[in-house]
Amino acid sequence: MIDVGLQQLLQQGYSSLGIQAVLDAASVPKGSFYHHFADKEDFALQVVDAYVADVHAVLDICVHDAALAPLDRIRTFFRNVENSYEREGYLGCLMGGLGQELSGVSDTFRQKIEWCFSSIADRLQLCLDAARADGSIAPDSDTRELAELLVNCWEGAALRSRLKRNPAPLAVMLEFYLASLQPR
Repeated sequence: MIDVGLQQLLQQGYSSLGIQAVLDAASVPKGSFYHHFADKEDFALQVVDAYVADVHAVLDICVHDAALAPLDRIRTFFRNVENSYEREGYLGCLMGGLGQELSGVSDTFRQKIEWCFSSIADRLQLCLDAARADGSIAPDSDTRELAELLVNCWEGAALRSRLKRNPAPLAVMLEFYLASLQPR
């Protein structure tokens, strides 16, 4: 049900998500749904948790890859993101879509999605800290601010990638961002 819910949330958003459509697509009886989830909101929040766990797993592999330079770890993660967007048909980022749809109407979703973005920034900051330590970026760089900026840029590029149905906005954003970090 989580996988089906993810696809439906990416394709049509929360407001158009129908529990019966999820049940039909997953071939699951209605009682099973309510055994696992309190309601539609609980279901969608658990879909977000599963999505973020997958993002974290990929990001953690990249962040901790000592064989790569710190900025190349970031580059590798975003190349993985580009590839996943392509495989999924450029549906974009679940958190970005839900954040745009629900942040003004649901504090629960606003807080959950903000936590998701912050947790990604936490991981990216580890690479930026390592890049600062090895001299790849300026020694006075505010790596937290840079990590938050990267998440913000990524979300805008993800939206543009969805609109254009190609990865160019993601690639251009990342290369511009990384080039701007070079010490002067």
